[in-house]
Amino acid sequence: MRDLTMLMTVCGVLIFVIVAALFTVAIRSKGGAIDHRGGMRLVLWAGAVLPTIVLAALLIGTLPAMRPIRANQDALLVDVAGEQFWWRVGYRVPGGEAISAANEVRIPVGRTVDFRLSASDVIHSFWIPGLAGKVDMIPGRTNRLVARATKAGRYRGQCAEFCGLSHALMAFDVIAMDPAAFDRWLADQRRAAPAPTDAVARRGAELFADAGCGGCHAIAGTAAAGRIGPDFSHIAARTSLGAGIMPMTTPNLVRFIRNAPAVKPGARMPRYTHLAPADTLAIARYLETLK
Repeated sequence: MRDLTMLMTVCGVLIFVIVAALFTVAIRSKGGAIDHRGGMRLVLWAGAVLPTIVLAALLIGTLPAMRPIRANQDALLVDVAGEQFWWRVGYRVPGGEAISAANEVRIPVGRTVDFRLSASDVIHSFWIPGLAGKVDMIPGRTNRLVARATKAGRYRGQCAEFCGLSHALMAFDVIAMDPAAFDRWLADQRRAAPAPTDAVARRGAELFADAGCGGCHAIAGTAAAGRIGPDFSHIAARTSLGAGIMPMTTPNLVRFIRNAPAVKPGARMPRYTHLAPADTLAIARYLETLK
């Protein structure tokens, strides 16, 4: 991608310099410096033949970069479904059960990733500008996007199809990791978080259950098994909250729990403004133990 950008930039600058030079010569030349026949030859060669050759060379030179990546047999399968307004993520691990996540995708460097893209409500679009192209996510259909990260880092993604009030607030991160670190992370995702030992967090776990949060959200190892909202099994290990719009901090958790539609217009999560501030904080403390 970088090499292609550099090539296009250099060629664009070169064409600009040539055109500017011809323009300078034209306005400084005396009248009659070139006859009609010479002018027609200049138009033919500089205005038709040369641009055709340059554009054809650019096309031929960039076609290999446009070739889609093929998914090999050991490709990591990642299911991503667009929701209003967040991302449901699932990892298909060979020989093991599927691992659920949300709003953040982790992949190993150097390994091909086969994204299976769908939507459950309206059309969304999965776009990772620094890593791969853009593919629409259409209800009732599964599209594919094959990508491969060549270096570790964080790649910002975004929904690129207007999908409702909070379309602009529907982002995600793709985190490319060293393969060994990714394997350790994947193994951690299979483990259920231990029961909280802190008194405030224990109170938060009780309030989470009493408020019916488990009807929408799942937490591995507990009775919470909802599928309407994001999976919370390892929510505290994520770097952002609300589909990439806020850092994962205690104040932001409290704010989102109390009034999610105020943070993300159109969000289907109900308001919990009836809860006492201490109770909302206790739930946030409990969620922070889920790493």
